Amino acid sequence: MGETIQKRSRTLSRQWFERAQKSLVEGVNSPSRGAAVYADGPVLLERGNGSHVWDIDGNEYIDFMMSFGALIQGHAHPNLVKTVSEAMAEGSHFAAATSAEVEAAERFRGMVPSAEVVRFTNTGSEATMLALRLARAHTGRNKFLKFEGHYHGWYDPFLLNAHSHQPEQLGPVENPTRIPDSEGIPLSIFDDVVLAPWNDTAALEKVMKRHGHDLAAMITEPIMANMGCILPREGYLQRMRELTRDCGALLILDEVVTGFRYAPGGCQEYYGVQPDISTFGKALGAGFPVGAVAGPRSILERMRWSEHMVLHYGTFNGHRLTMKVIAANLDLLAAENVYQKFHAVGNAAIAGLREVFRRRKVKAIVQGFGPMFQIYFTERDAIHDYRDYCKYVDTKLYSRFIHLLLDRGIYMTPSNGLHWIISTAHTESDVQALVEAADQACTGLS
Repeated sequence: MGETIQKRSRTLSRQWFERAQKSLVEGVNSPSRGAAVYADGPVLLERGNGSHVWDIDGNEYIDFMMSFGALIQGHAHPNLVKTVSEAMAEGSHFAAATSAEVEAAERFRGMVPSAEVVRFTNTGSEATMLALRLARAHTGRNKFLKFEGHYHGWYDPFLLNAHSHQPEQLGPVENPTRIPDSEGIPLSIFDDVVLAPWNDTAALEKVMKRHGHDLAAMITEPIMANMGCILPREGYLQRMRELTRDCGALLILDEVVTGFRYAPGGCQEYYGVQPDISTFGKALGAGFPVGAVAGPRSILERMRWSEHMVLHYGTFNGHRLTMKVIAANLDLLAAENVYQKFHAVGNAAIAGLREVFRRRKVKAIVQGFGPMFQIYFTERDAIHDYRDYCKYVDTKLYSRFIHLLLDRGIYMTPSNGLHWIISTAHTESDVQALVEAADQACTGLS
């Protein structure tokens, strides 16, 4: 394939980024958007439609980041635009009971197997915070188990070993070095955290034998999405379920990233795992900020008002406009063949990228399936866990590759710890454009 790159001016993006730094820390509202990730400063996006976005300089891109997975219907889906316009005209939010939250909850329960009841929050971080509080109240225990490399929001107790580090800093597998992910957290916060490697059944069994009966919960992503896209080994999630049940700990399945993506009921449906509590976000709101906690009444009704309740307040909980969007979004996802298309388009992209790397003799793998995947520049055949990622993945080369794709009209975050997202708006032509751009970008890697 011939090189067709067209020089893209980002003059206005740079000017606005300089202006932003006078009012915003780092010129952004989340580090994942700023110069720590984008070498020359962020691309300022101004509008989107379907699978395409345009930056402030007028450059057009095919978007494979999709707001880190939140935009499951792509940009400005006509049904959602209509829903939002009508809801705004009637009043966006009342901080009161509404029929909209009932309809959203009914749709949610109809799709998620474990959802006897649901409580809506405003973000995925809030959902995981509430899930842990519920688990502690239900079991009367304080400790919980989290896994290396998993991110469950920026709540203090979860911010341990969620970012990648040099392999020599990690410590032994059986006793990982505890590395806080933020300043400003008292180390005593982590006294109740049991840290374990992920995707290692033997190691997990040893940890549970030692700590299981002290745990309120084990929290896990069903697919490790904070280090790209790392799939669970066969039977691993099912073994988690057995181990937690045996010792009376609750299994919290964090589906903030994977929920409504792999199947109507998320990974718990796809892999056939029944959690005690599950959390959702991102794709649930189709671009609007929302989270959710779902599970049986016996656990979630601890939030019912009483002297010994689990407190959960929130002015914007059940936000009327967002609830309208959720109901419309879930109706779209419930349509025939939606998930077949997700998987077909995503698998075509994966196959195309793998063929490019094979033909170009680039040492890279494409890991994942269907609607979510990641590229790793590595000599390994697969990346199975956090330690594999820290030791064997060339994240700097990945960042270079993504910047080359940006120049060729493919929008994606240069952070290797995130993942490529397929929305309902992506088409075969988008996949073909991605494969051609990747083929051209490989020339710039040598």
